[in-house]
Amino acid sequence: MSNAAKPRLTTSAMIASIAEEGQPTRAAPFGHALVELAARRPDIVGMTADLAKYTDLHIFAQACPERFFQMGMAEQLLMGAAGGMAKEGFTPFVTTYAVFATRRAYDFIHQVIAEESLNVKIAAALPGLTTGYGPSHQAAEDLAMMRAIPGMTVIDPCDALEIEQMVPAVADLPGPVYMRLLRGKVPLVLDKYDYQFVPGKAQLLEDGREVLIISSGLMTMRALETAERLRRDNIGAAVLHVPTIKPLDEETIIAQASKPGRLVVTAENHSAVGGLGEAVAALLMRRGVRAQMATVGLPDEFLLAGALPTLHDRYGISTSAMVDTIKARL
Repeated sequence: MSNAAKPRLTTSAMIASIAEEGQPTRAAPFGHALVELAARRPDIVGMTADLAKYTDLHIFAQACPERFFQMGMAEQLLMGAAGGMAKEGFTPFVTTYAVFATRRAYDFIHQVIAEESLNVKIAAALPGLTTGYGPSHQAAEDLAMMRAIPGMTVIDPCDALEIEQMVPAVADLPGPVYMRLLRGKVPLVLDKYDYQFVPGKAQLLEDGREVLIISSGLMTMRALETAERLRRDNIGAAVLHVPTIKPLDEETIIAQASKPGRLVVTAENHSAVGGLGEAVAALLMRRGVRAQMATVGLPDEFLLAGALPTLHDRYGISTSAMVDTIKARL
């Protein structure tokens, strides 16, 4: 799908929140965190491909107009220019939709940015199934693509708090980073757990004997809801949040998955091919860990357009669908 063919959508439709009714949210955590970071780091610049308003980068543009670069509908140019900025000593935060960052600009990320291990941070909105506009905008395979690039750090944050913590943390990381981006009114979940994002580290949020849910991104929010529902039926469910998909926190995953008698369930807002689930399964196989496993993820097919709650139920990533999947395996 060409840039010229992108559907014309209202701002309110494009910034629809994934938060449940009544759930606490924070507005535009990425944009505000980047402004705060830029206030103390003159090397920070913001770049986008005509999508500042829809990736929360407009907040940075308003606060730091001299450090904001609008590259137009040209994602390949965006990545090439970001590489050039990094060579000059800047730390570019680059935003666009995940489908355009990965499927359209992949070769430029690979050759211009990653091959030289340049300090470019790619923040990609509409990850996985977070838009109902069909395969042209649904980035169901972005994690698989970016995991395959040598030296690329890959992060899938859960909520507003983690995004706020992630921005300064990834700025300090050497080399390229691909981070999924939740935008608009982003749910607030991890504040209840005294959470602190650390690159490359997983964190156990809940403990339980019968089930271990290993999750990333918004699926950690769903995993916590699932664990609460399972407890009502006297089923203990642990939730291990894994925000960094690459490099994986192998030791923490092994320690939790090695506990006897647990069903291990991976949960991701991504294709079942090439994402967190396969990364965990490969890790357990390499390390000789025997575990009964189930996966919650998007099927290997082009997804339909429609309302997100309906699609999440259809493709098995809603809380109710997760509960059903786990109960069927116990």
